[in-house]
Amino acid sequence: MSATAVIPVWNGRGFLMKLLDSIDAQVVKFAEVLVVDNGSTDGGPEEAAMRGAQVIRLGRNQGFAAAVNRGVAEARTAKVAILNTDVELGPEWLDRLLLSKARFATGRIVSAADPSVIDGTFDLLCRGGCPWRAGSGKRGWIPGGPIEIAPFTAVLFDRDAFLEIGMLDEQFESYLEDVDFGLRCADLGIRGEFVPEAVCRHHGSATLGRWNADSVRRMSRNQVFLIAKHYPGRLILDAGWAILVAQLLWGLVAARHGAGWGWLRGKIEGIARFREVRGEPIEDLGDLLSRQEAAIQELQERLGMDWYWRTYFFWGGAKRHSATRGVAT
Repeated sequence: MSATAVIPVWNGRGFLMKLLDSIDAQVVKFAEVLVVDNGSTDGGPEEAAMRGAQVIRLGRNQGFAAAVNRGVAEARTAKVAILNTDVELGPEWLDRLLLSKARFATGRIVSAADPSVIDGTFDLLCRGGCPWRAGSGKRGWIPGGPIEIAPFTAVLFDRDAFLEIGMLDEQFESYLEDVDFGLRCADLGIRGEFVPEAVCRHHGSATLGRWNADSVRRMSRNQVFLIAKHYPGRLILDAGWAILVAQLLWGLVAARHGAGWGWLRGKIEGIARFREVRGEPIEDLGDLLSRQEAAIQELQERLGMDWYWRTYFFWGGAKRHSATRGVAT
């Protein structure tokens, strides 16, 4: 089965060239490579075109979600791989993921600076509306299995899943649009698989930096968007304390990195647009989030508790119960 690589780009020419090198080195080749350019000025898209990639120019920075949507719409294969510019794929990455029978699959993402450290695997969302990229910053092994939310850092999807679910929500622009998409997948019973043998290296937040004020503003806002779009009213009430604790704790983390003002701006914008963003809630979302929160706690306890999650579970987390089938642990 053939696959298309969809690569949203906004500058970062050096990273893009390394990614293209790793694409060229795949033991199973991509049928096509689409570079979707959000208005780069560093010559990267031009060099990608010289190397055989098809370049789609959006003319200006419309955000990650819009670039992914355009690439998926232009793809001509049954499978599409969404790839951040700053990843480098292991030579068997595509081969391993194509073996999965799930509608989407992602692999083990390791830190480019230290490959013994997990950068990410799959995503888990707590009842407080803040996600965790399972295993991020840890050393250890997370076994493969079914998952509900995959990071769009490096993921392989059935293209028709986008036709069934709809495209990424461009209101998110960049950050957490993949969590939003994963919740919509889960609502329709579409599950994925974590395949740890499919390895890629991630440089991480290479465009602006994770704690860039605008990045933090968007993440902070989009955390509110997730609640606005998907939480039933009764869940907002039931999880109100957990939401408050999770959001304030994340604000403290942002402030420690000098991005407290960006966090506050994002929260103000998210709350101001709450009614605008409000969608059709997922009625059984509470059950899904309880499973995911239990998985966060189990993995944190096994791999080492972060300050954020230790504090969250002390003050705001739900009563501990075992994770159930449907979330890899």
